[in-house]
Amino acid sequence: MTNNERLFSGGRNIALKIPPHEFDQTLRFYRDTLGLRQLDNHLPSHVFEFGANLLWLDRSDTMTHTEIWLELRTPDTNSAAARLEINGVARCDTIEHLPEGFDGFWITSPGNIVHLVHGPQQDV
Repeated sequence: MTNNERLFSGGRNIALKIPPHEFDQTLRFYRDTLGLRQLDNHLPSHVFEFGANLLWLDRSDTMTHTEIWLELRTPDTNSAAARLEINGVARCDTIEHLPEGFDGFWITSPGNIVHLVHGPQQDV
């Protein structure tokens, strides 16, 4: 990878991890109040068009408050992992299970925003 190539780029997926006591109200907000277009091809997940992005509403029984999770794409997960490690960014792969053979991993930013970092062959 040359210095002119970008190692990271934003992905199109934004996930809201929502505790059970806030989920139905949050779903109604995006679906009914804002009227965002809900996509049926991701059922049972609740996914909405959000401009050029997809907004995923994920009910999470382990959350006490809503969190936003972001996606980062990279052409080379090994180089990405090395750069992150050199810069003191810890991986947090136990935060959520990824499928066997998935070319990616989890990190958090200094502000505790969870990011999924994955290779170009992964369709999330």
